[in-house]
Amino acid sequence: MCTYETVCLCVDGSGKGPGGSWLRVTDATVYFDHPVHAMADHTLNIDFTDPAKGPAARIALELTAESARRLVAAIQEALDAVPAELTR
Repeated sequence: MCTYETVCLCVDGSGKGPGGSWLRVTDATVYFDHPVHAMADHTLNIDFTDPAKGPAARIALELTAESARRLVAAIQEALDAVPAELTR
């Protein structure tokens, strides 16, 4: 069952996109739905985009729920290990 719950947020960063080129990312969209490519019934999908550059300026992730939870924990662990003054 799809929930259609979607979380949108502004982000500030860069990502490696199609063709190996770097692009600025300003927006992220997170939702749990059917994947396009991953071999799973449902995945947590994250799209990083720069809407000012059109639809091709996109990096997409499709993660199983278990993988997404591990990624969240790893991100938190990595941030917790860094001195606070470096994350400001």
